[in-house]
Amino acid sequence: MAERIYPGDSPPSSGEHSNPKPAPPSSDKPIPQPGTYVVQIPKDQVYRVPPPENARRYAHLSKRKSSRSTCCRCCCCFLTTILSLLLAAAIAAAVIYFVLKPEAPNYSVESVAIKGFNLTSPSPLSPEFDVTVRADNGNDKIGIYYEKGSSINVYYQDVNLSNGALPVFYQPTNNVTLFKTALKGSGIELTAASLRSISNDQNKGTVPFTLKLRAPVKIKAGSVKTWKITVKVTCKITVDKLTAASKIVSKDCDYGVDLW
Repeated sequence: MAERIYPGDSPPSSGEHSNPKPAPPSSDKPIPQPGTYVVQIPKDQVYRVPPPENARRYAHLSKRKSSRSTCCRCCCCFLTTILSLLLAAAIAAAVIYFVLKPEAPNYSVESVAIKGFNLTSPSPLSPEFDVTVRADNGNDKIGIYYEKGSSINVYYQDVNLSNGALPVFYQPTNNVTLFKTALKGSGIELTAASLRSISNDQNKGTVPFTLKLRAPVKIKAGSVKTWKITVKVTCKITVDKLTAASKIVSKDCDYGVDLW
């Protein structure tokens, strides 16, 4: 029979029997066989430490991430604050609107008296316009202060013929005020084409002018007075003739406001 060879035994030499080597001491644990092994380590014993060659890069990236997080938090706080302020302003404006129920004043030109137009003379013109403006404040709880620094200008086509200003006064609630202001011009030179055009318009009984009014005002609601607001009125008016007895043929006024 063939002789069995067990692990740990040395093969016998040919032609002789050698004494077998003593067996290793027995152990309770099995002896691992040669090969590939998978070592399992508990998760709580794993430390995330970068290798030495990447330690500097890891520190740099960690610092950048922290800086970006701080910047993002600051931006979010800033945007939240701005949105909160805008929301508060919108709510305040809505409350003021529903409590006061403001209405825009109504402006119109009631009459115009014209002097100083001598279209047969080649000398410069010194036109004068006595303009009566109607201001209608229909608000129940809002008064209007008309401040210094107002201006009224009259134009024919693109030529500024005369200018003046509104009086300083306070217009109470539910009030209609008529104020007459004198507008004067000096040394106005019209081109030959403009002289022919205005003469033809007078012959037809329809001389068009543009009146531009700019007035700084303050709004009063109860005991509160606002900052200065600029009222802008542009009126297209047409008169029948260039005399003190001129009459308004047509008029159309647009109204606007500059809050700042």
